[in-house]
Amino acid sequence: MENEVDAVHPGYGFLSERADFAQACTDAGVRFIGPTPEVVRKMGDKVEARAIAISAGVPVVPGTDSPITCVTEAKEFSNKYGFPIIFKAAYGGGGRGMRVVRSYEELEENYTRAYSEALSAFGNGALFVEKFIEKPRHIEVQILGDKHGNVIHLYERDCSIQRRHQKVVEIAPAAQLNPQLRDRLTHDSVKLAKQVGYENAGTVEFLVDKNGKHYFIEVNSRLQVEHTVTEEITDVDLVHAQIHVAEGKSLPELGLKQENIRINGCAIQCRVTTEDPARGFQPDTGRIEKD
Repeated sequence: MENEVDAVHPGYGFLSERADFAQACTDAGVRFIGPTPEVVRKMGDKVEARAIAISAGVPVVPGTDSPITCVTEAKEFSNKYGFPIIFKAAYGGGGRGMRVVRSYEELEENYTRAYSEALSAFGNGALFVEKFIEKPRHIEVQILGDKHGNVIHLYERDCSIQRRHQKVVEIAPAAQLNPQLRDRLTHDSVKLAKQVGYENAGTVEFLVDKNGKHYFIEVNSRLQVEHTVTEEITDVDLVHAQIHVAEGKSLPELGLKQENIRINGCAIQCRVTTEDPARGFQPDTGRIEKD
């Protein structure tokens, strides 16, 4: 408070999805430029977010309704739905705490590893189980809400090119996406956001299977690294909008009505990492030089 800070933008790092940090800002009289602490908490809990999606009528991948407590529960799930299945961290994302299991023999080891990864990354090893969708497209929809109940979408990004469940290339808009599927994805994203009274920027993520069916997987209640490709194709400055929404302005006041949001062109973002793709993306070192 000695610096008279009146607002905090958490960026897209770990603090951006910490409900306790958002609450601490609010308690200190500092605006948190993002969703309310309660919404951050609900969306950060993957099991609760899934339940909210179901209540909103948004399709989800078959999975457990609450975190599992032992590997026996995972075995019971696989007996019902068959393999492959996937363990996921209940309170985190970014590819950590995720393990695909294709047989009973792999269950115990992968359960233990997923639990350890989740505990190390998020301070909580709780896991839930889902049916694993083979070779899906990973499509996410950018949403933006205000304090007056208005929610719009800014179309989608295709994040299917990944390694270790982490994004490598993001493309906006998604190429060769069926227009009817696009409408269903964006409609369900806005519907889900309104279900929880979502305000500020966020991303609703889906898997799309080979038959064109889409399944909700999570909401990232923050600005994402790849938000810039959406800005490029819609000509909307998302950070600018975030700040004004936090100040209490409505989306219509900012000129952001759904009918005004149009796709113009295509944008691609590639993440540069110090890894060697020829060796299974193992960590690597070296110099970046210009020829």
